[in-house]
Amino acid sequence: MLEMINVSKTYPGGSVALQDINVRIEQGEFVFVVGPSGAGKSTFFKMLFREVLPTTGKVIVNGQDLVKMTDKEIPYFRRQLGIVFQDYRLLPDRTVYDNVAFAMQVIETPYRKIKRRVNDVLDLVGLRKRAHAYPTELSGGEQQRIAIARAIVNDPILLIADEPTGNLDPETSWEIMDIFREVNKSGTTIVMATHDREIVDEMEKRVIAIEHGRIVRDDAKGVYGYES
Repeated sequence: MLEMINVSKTYPGGSVALQDINVRIEQGEFVFVVGPSGAGKSTFFKMLFREVLPTTGKVIVNGQDLVKMTDKEIPYFRRQLGIVFQDYRLLPDRTVYDNVAFAMQVIETPYRKIKRRVNDVLDLVGLRKRAHAYPTELSGGEQQRIAIARAIVNDPILLIADEPTGNLDPETSWEIMDIFREVNKSGTTIVMATHDREIVDEMEKRVIAIEHGRIVRDDAKGVYGYES
C-alpha cells in the first residue's frame, strides 16, 4: 500500500537527506520509524503526504505515483491520509467538536454524517464530554487526543504520526498509544516517528531505522536500538 523505490533526496545546496531508500509497507501494518535527529526521518515522512518530492526514485501510496501526481490531484490524495503532529495544530478559536468536524466539512460531508462520526471518534479518544471546550482549556494529552480524532475522522487508509507523544508524560503517552492501537485494529496503516524507547520496545511492532539518509535496519518485531 506504500512503497518507496530507489528514493533519494538532495536539497538545493547539496544537502543529502535520503539515499537509495527501498521500503514497502502493507495495508494494516503498524511501523515505527526511528533514528537520530537529522537522519532523514522528516524528509521520509514529508514524502508520504507529498510535501517533498524525491530527487530520484518513486513514491507510491495506495497505488498512486506521487511523483507523477498533478497539483490538482494533491488535495484529493491527502483526503485519504490522517496526519498527527507533535504540536497538535488545533484551531484555537474553535471548540473540540468543531476542530474535528472541520476535517469533514472541508470535503463537504453531509451534516448528519458529520455529527454522528465526530461523536463516534470523540468517544474513541474519550473526550465526548469536552466537545464544547476550546483547545486552551485542555491539557496537552487532551489536545493530542483531539488531533488524533481529527486525523481519523475521515477513515484514512494511512495515518502518519510525527512524534505524537514527544510533548507528553509517560502515562499520557501510553494512553495515546492505546488509541493508536485501536485505530490500527480497524485496518488503518500507521507509520509513526518516535524517540520513545519504552514505547517502541514494549509494542514489538515493525521498526525501520534511518541513519545518514539510509535505512540501516528493518525488523518485523524491532526495538528502538538507541541510547535515550
